[in-house]
Amino acid sequence: MTTDHAQTDLTVDAAEVERRTIRRSDWVACNAAFIDCRTPGSDRKENYAFIGGGVSQNAAQFVNLTEPHGFNTGAAGMPNGISNNLHLHFTAEVFINLGGRFRLRWGVDGKQGEYVSTDGDVISVPTWIFRGFTNEGPDDGILWTVLGRDVTGGIIWGPSVLREAESYGLHLTADNRLVDTVAGDTLPEGVALIKPMKQEYIDELTAYSVEEMRRRVVQPADRVYSRNALLCSTLPGGAAELSLVIGYGMSEDRRQVPAITEPHSFNVAWVRAAAEEGLLRHRHDRSQALLVKSGRWAVTLNGDPATTVELGPSDSFSVPPGAWRAFRCVEEGPAGAGELLVVNSGDDRVHLDWAPEVVDAARDTDRMIDPNGYLAPVGVMVTATEDD
Repeated sequence: MTTDHAQTDLTVDAAEVERRTIRRSDWVACNAAFIDCRTPGSDRKENYAFIGGGVSQNAAQFVNLTEPHGFNTGAAGMPNGISNNLHLHFTAEVFINLGGRFRLRWGVDGKQGEYVSTDGDVISVPTWIFRGFTNEGPDDGILWTVLGRDVTGGIIWGPSVLREAESYGLHLTADNRLVDTVAGDTLPEGVALIKPMKQEYIDELTAYSVEEMRRRVVQPADRVYSRNALLCSTLPGGAAELSLVIGYGMSEDRRQVPAITEPHSFNVAWVRAAAEEGLLRHRHDRSQALLVKSGRWAVTLNGDPATTVELGPSDSFSVPPGAWRAFRCVEEGPAGAGELLVVNSGDDRVHLDWAPEVVDAARDTDRMIDPNGYLAPVGVMVTATEDD
């Protein structure tokens, strides 16, 4: 889909806005999403699938939005002391800590390294390594997740996890189906069961030191915000600040660099704004998921008439590709400015198509977008491009 003003405007009606809104109250947990659901210490975890089925191994898993976005989103909810056992992903797995204290461990035996995550962390776990985590906080903790690509390929469980699950009557087929013989399932004929990974392949997996893994964590104190990241930044109501976490994403600041540059099939950034500030009307051709971390945000779609949905903490929203949208912080969080996590599909930059009124107002303040998609002074660009 192109992003010029000549394209046909996409109108998102109220019913579609409601369908794409995933409020915290809309979360539907699956308590038997994985093969370790009977393993003591892992039997009380809850799995949520918001956009796409993720890596759930239970056909009964509820999914809020099933259409492909180029990535999956979900969450893991765990009471104190409960663990998600060691497993391996083929595509990116990113955790956003929405509150709680989680001990992340990695390596086939979980002893290669550990990191303790707290509220506001974003953690990008490398593909093709075993990882697991335990809630060590006093309360139920939530890790919101983004998984790479539409088809994740499922997961590979650590050898000890598979052996213990088998002792509880749980098996996993080669096509990623959970078979529960205790509940009355029968082992399918002619379908292979997943066996533990052979040691020769385990030995080939990449090892990560604690220092290397720490470079894949963006804590709240690590965020670097640009006040000059967007064409609307100097306009009334458009003074949002942008912090790049994974990929270059939507930034129009030519000097802004993300904390993590490795391709994930999606990009992630934090947006923060004071009350009544945000991003003015724009659109782009990527799938986009929004997650409110703090404060309350109004997401306005279409032109005139517009449709607005208000989101609170842990609410998320899927913006259709090509739709006009604007984001406004209507209520700041406990620590000040409201925080919004933005996920866009794709590994390359996301070029924004700004509404004509934003382009004109920015031009009056000597700001425009250069041919490379970055902010530049109008006075320089007019001089540089005028005919001799």
